Amino acid sequence: MNEVVETLRKIEQNYKLFQQQQFSFIRALDHTREEAHDLIRPVSSIVQVQCYKDHHCYNATDRRILNMFISICNDLRNLCQKLETVHPGDNLSKGLLEKCKVLLNDSNDLTAIRATYPHGVVNYLSLEEARSRYGGVVSVIPIVIDTMNEWITYTKRHLQYTVSRGCAMSKKETPISQTPPARHLGAQTTINNKNTVQLQEKDCQRCKYEDPRLTNKAPWRPPGKHP
Repeated sequence: MNEVVETLRKIEQNYKLFQQQQFSFIRALDHTREEAHDLIRPVSSIVQVQCYKDHHCYNATDRRILNMFISICNDLRNLCQKLETVHPGDNLSKGLLEKCKVLLNDSNDLTAIRATYPHGVVNYLSLEEARSRYGGVVSVIPIVIDTMNEWITYTKRHLQYTVSRGCAMSKKETPISQTPPARHLGAQTTINNKNTVQLQEKDCQRCKYEDPRLTNKAPWRPPGKHP
C-alpha cells in the first residue's frame, strides 16, 4: 500500500507541472488538428491525442507536451494494475477501480466528462473550447487521480478495521489461566491448618493417655508438712 501511495504522489507532482502548461497543451492540440484537417469533431479519447502526436505533430514543443499527457495517462494505467494486486477489496473499491480503468481506456469517449471544483481546468478554456473541443480531454486526469485517492482512503480504512477486529478476536479467544482463585487457596489453607491442629490435639491426648506419670499422679495437696 505504501508503494501505491508513493507512486500516486509522484504522478500528482507530474500532473501539477502539466497543469501549469495547459495553454501549451491546448495550442498543441490546435496545431495537430489543423495538420490532420480534423477541426470539426472534439478531442474525445486518449488514442486520438496519441494519433495526433504520432502522425501530425511537427513541432518539438507540441510533441513534448502531448508526450507528457500520454505519459501521465500510461502511469495511471499502470497504477491501476497495482491497485488490483494490493487488495481485492469489496464492491465499492472494485467500482472505484473499474471507473479508473474505463476512463483510461484508449478508446473511451471523454466528451461528456467534466472535472468540477476544486479543479479549474475547464474554467481555463473558452466556452467553445470547453463545450465542443477539449472539456473532456483536460478533465480525464484530475478525475482519475481523485478516484484513486478515494480508493486508497477507503481501502486503508477497511484494512485498519480488519486488523483491529482481528486483534480483538485474538484477545477474546485467549485461554483463561487455570490458576485457582485466591479465595480457594485461602480456604484450602484454612482446612489444612484445621486438620493439622486436630491431629496435634489427638496426638497430645494419646500421649497423656499412655504416660503412666500422668495416670498415677497423686492428688494435689497444699504446701506444708504431711504425714
